[in-house]
Amino acid sequence: CLHHLRGEFAFALWDEPNQTLFAARDRFGIKPLFYAVRDGTVVLASEAKALFAAGVPARWDPASFHQANSLVPIPDQDRSLFDGVRQVPPGHYLLVSRGNLQVVRYWDFDYPPADSAPPRSDADYAERFRQALDEAVRLRLRADVPVGCYLSGGVDSCAVLGLAARHRRDPIRAFTLTFDRAEYDEGAIAREMAERAGADFYPIPIRQADLADHFPDAIWHSETLCINAHGVAKFVLSRAVRDAGYKVVLTGEGSDEILGGYPHFRRDMLLHDNGGQDPREVGQLLEDLQRANPVSRGLLLPDGQGLSLDGVRRVLGFAPSWMEANATTGFKLHALFSAPFVAEFADRDPCRSLLNGLDVNGQLAGRAPVHQALYLWAKTHLPNYVLTMLGDRMEMAHSIEGRVPFLDHRVVEVVAALPVAQKIRGVTEKYVLREATRPVLTDTVYRRHKHPFTSPPVALSPNEGLHELLQDTLRGPVLTSLPFYDQAKVVALLDRLPAMDVSERTAVDGVLMMLLSACVLHDRFKLAA
Repeated sequence: CLHHLRGEFAFALWDEPNQTLFAARDRFGIKPLFYAVRDGTVVLASEAKALFAAGVPARWDPASFHQANSLVPIPDQDRSLFDGVRQVPPGHYLLVSRGNLQVVRYWDFDYPPADSAPPRSDADYAERFRQALDEAVRLRLRADVPVGCYLSGGVDSCAVLGLAARHRRDPIRAFTLTFDRAEYDEGAIAREMAERAGADFYPIPIRQADLADHFPDAIWHSETLCINAHGVAKFVLSRAVRDAGYKVVLTGEGSDEILGGYPHFRRDMLLHDNGGQDPREVGQLLEDLQRANPVSRGLLLPDGQGLSLDGVRRVLGFAPSWMEANATTGFKLHALFSAPFVAEFADRDPCRSLLNGLDVNGQLAGRAPVHQALYLWAKTHLPNYVLTMLGDRMEMAHSIEGRVPFLDHRVVEVVAALPVAQKIRGVTEKYVLREATRPVLTDTVYRRHKHPFTSPPVALSPNEGLHELLQDTLRGPVLTSLPFYDQAKVVALLDRLPAMDVSERTAVDGVLMMLLSACVLHDRFKLAA
C-alpha cells in the first residue's frame, strides 16, 4: 500500500487476527515516528516525550550525543539522542509479529550511475520538472480551510508561491520572517515577489529578544540540538500563522536537498565534478564562493581545522563538503568535551558509523560525487534537522500543517534522474528550478544566489536577550550537570567572544547553539546520563 501513498505521513496499524503491528513513515521523514521496546512491549509515538510519558526512561544516549557533536547536529538515521528511543527511518516501515521486529526499506532516492542520463535539451528537462512540481503544488492546495505560503527571498518558496497563485482566484497570504540585521533580512525581496504573485504580504518581525523568549520551548518541541536560532524563528512564525487564523501552509523545504542548493554542493561540483576545468579557474571560483557566502562560514562551508574524514575518503574516494564543514564545527565541540567523555569515545569514527548504516554499494558506488553528497545529506540532515528544527516540529507546535511540494516523491524521482549539470550549472545552484519557474519569478529572485535561512548569530548582539540567556546558561548549574562538556573550557570560550571579529563570531555560532540547546534538553526533560 505504501507505494500508492503520496505526501507526508506516519501511521501505525494493528492487525488483530494476525497479531501483527505495521507502522510506516513517509519517504523523506517529514513526519516523525519513534519507537522503543520496554518490558517486551513495542511503544510508538510521534515524539520522544510521549515515550517518556509511557514509561521509557528519559536518558541521554552518549554514543548518539557524541555522533551529533561530530557530524553536527545529527545522530545516525535510525537513532535519537535518547537511550532506547529509535526512529523508523524515512522510507521504511516497522513490522512486529510474535516477538519479531523488522525495519524494512520500501523507497530510496536511486540516483543513476554517473553519465547515464539520456541526452535532452535544457528546455525538455525544465518542462518535465515544471509539470511535476506544478502538480505537487496543485494537489497540496486542496483543503477545506485557507492555505497560506511561507515566503522568503529564496527561489524555492518564491517558486511555490508563484505556481500556487496560478491555481487560485483569490490572493494567497504569504508569511515572511524579517530580521533586524540587513545581511539576514529578506523582507524586501519577499515583498517584491508577493506583489508579483498578487499575494497578501504578511511580514513577521523577529528580534533577538523574541528568540530568547521562545528558545527553550522551541528546543523542547524539536527534541534535538540546533546550530542556529533559525528554528526558534520558525517556531515564532508558526505561532503568528496560527494567530492569523491559518492552519495549512505550503513551504519550500526540500528543494536545496534535491537540487543542490547549498554552497557546499557547489563546492563539491567545483572540486569533484568539474569536468576537467582548469585548476586555476576552479581555485578562483572556490575563493569567490567562500567570499560570497560569509554567513555560511562554519555552518555550510568549512572553517579551520576539522575532525578526520579519512574513513569517508577511503570508502567514497572523496569527502563531501558538508561533512568537511560539519567536521570543523565538530572539532571545536570536541575541544570542549570532558576528559571522561573523550576517553569513552576515543576510538570511535562517527563517519564510518554513519556509512555502515547505509547501502554504500547499492546507492553510492558509481554515482557522481554531487549525487553522493546529496544522498548522504538527505539521509541525515534532511530528516534529522531540516524537517525537524525547521519543519514539522516547529509547525505542529502551533497546530500548523506544513505541506512540502518539493518532497513529493514524484518530483524527487524526476529530479534524481536529472544530470548534475541541471542542478548546478557553473556556480548557479538549482538551475533547472530557475528555468522551469522563471515565468512566475521576479528577476531579483531568478538571478539571486542561495542565501541560507539563518537568524543573526547570537554573538553579534552581546547586549540582547539571547546572548544573556546563552551566558547565564553556559556559566550556570545546568551545564555543570551535563556530563559531556568541561565547563571551564566552555567558560573560556565565552570569555574569548568579545575579542573575536564578526567573521569569527559567525563561525562559532553553531558551537554556541549546540551547547545551549543541549542544556535546554537536559533541563527540560531531566535527562539522566
